[in-house]
Amino acid sequence: MVFKMEPNEKDTKKSESSRLCKFSETTVVHVDIPPDPSLALDYVVRNTSDEGTQFDQILSQHEVTPYHCEKVSRGINHVEGGWPKTIRADNEEMTLRYRKKVQKDECFQHTVLENFKERDLPTTSDYFTNDRVDPNKQKRAATSLSWHPVRNQTLAVAYSCMEHQTSSETMSFDSYIWNIENNHKPEMTLKPTSPIVCLEYNLKSDDILIGGCYNGQIGYWDTRSGSKSVSMSPVEQSHKDPVFKVVWLQSNVATDAFSASTDGQVLLWDIRNLNEPIKRLVLDLSKNGNVSNALGAVSMEFEKTMAKFMVGTEQGLVVQLDTTENPIVGTYIGHHGPVYAVRRNPFFPKNFLTVADWTARICYHESLLLDGCWSPVRPAVFFTVRMNGILDVWDILFKPNDPVLSLKVCDEALYSVRVQNNSSLISCGSQLGTVTLLEMSSNLCTLQNSEKSLVSEMFDRETKREKILEALKKQSWPKEKEKEKGDMTELLATIEADFFDAVEALKK
Repeated sequence: MVFKMEPNEKDTKKSESSRLCKFSETTVVHVDIPPDPSLALDYVVRNTSDEGTQFDQILSQHEVTPYHCEKVSRGINHVEGGWPKTIRADNEEMTLRYRKKVQKDECFQHTVLENFKERDLPTTSDYFTNDRVDPNKQKRAATSLSWHPVRNQTLAVAYSCMEHQTSSETMSFDSYIWNIENNHKPEMTLKPTSPIVCLEYNLKSDDILIGGCYNGQIGYWDTRSGSKSVSMSPVEQSHKDPVFKVVWLQSNVATDAFSASTDGQVLLWDIRNLNEPIKRLVLDLSKNGNVSNALGAVSMEFEKTMAKFMVGTEQGLVVQLDTTENPIVGTYIGHHGPVYAVRRNPFFPKNFLTVADWTARICYHESLLLDGCWSPVRPAVFFTVRMNGILDVWDILFKPNDPVLSLKVCDEALYSVRVQNNSSLISCGSQLGTVTLLEMSSNLCTLQNSEKSLVSEMFDRETKREKILEALKKQSWPKEKEKEKGDMTELLATIEADFFDAVEALKK
């Protein structure tokens, strides 16, 4: 049986070519193939059957988004053991008077001491539950912290072992990007060719990070491209020592960055071409460009509103640089050890904070300081971390010589500290790779009345005082020189007389 398609006469027009065709049934036989009985022997006759198969496991999908839990202190309505009937709980004067009366009672003090002895109180470490620990078995120091410029919940941490003798071949090179809402697993892993010592987010292209490695190489990562670096500088064109600081050059292109190392060089890079640096600046005080006589750089600060940038050195000097042929413009002397941090005040960029040896600018410590930073909200507040694991909060208007708050964060040394922009969170990185998040009180992250004007007056007053002291020193210098010259003449005459007396005594 054959079905024949016969087009309709009306369908000959192009405009009507899309109409359905008519089918007609005819009895024309084109070919006739008879069955072959011999082929039936090759088949087995079976009844038809249907059977279903499932090779995959049956799973159900369930998603949970953990949110940050805010703890709030609330009062309790005591039925027994509360305020006496004669005391009204909502009356502050009556409750305060009653507290003072009870605290003077000897039985009350004895009872409180006994209760504290009998109960097992939690240790200090039990209160810090918001820690990010290095996921590797061999713990490394959290040497650098960088908050995401847009997403306040993202924190990049560089992990590296700065003690070369304690490192092993099996130690991991990875650094991590954490989400502060999840402290069990990092959000992303950065895989370099050498441990990352310093790490910084790009303020304009917030998916790009630049890092300085332990072997002196510079690399950058794009979080959209994965864990591996997009580009790395060749070893022969890189630093010869570990890169301790990288800083983005805040320009319209936002692809240039500085790197500083203890090999005595500050290199300018363009991440679009890391085959060689754009410029090499040698920290040679004689301005001869001799790398062997250069100062080792361990910290750096660049502010877009200032024409020059600051570099802290191993020798305790802070060097002021520009990008000309003679890069060293000036030096600041004030420390006896390596300058681990140089930070300009975000409100008054002409004034900067230096952290080195046992001092943080004008402040004294009992333990070695390793890092520091200014508050992005309050111009009078800055933070420092110590070798004994203590975080100090300073307010130069309230207490210029002592910290307003000292907090024991951990038992090991704190290597880095960074405050989140326009937020109350502060992060501290320790020697064992633990990153602790702390939330500041509203007093430390809220701008006080007339604080900017008071800090500005203080800086101006101290600047004038330094200039007056320098002028007095210059005036007294000739007198001191003449006095030293006269004392030296008298000393030489006395020595000469003693010598001839000794000779005459030997002749006799």
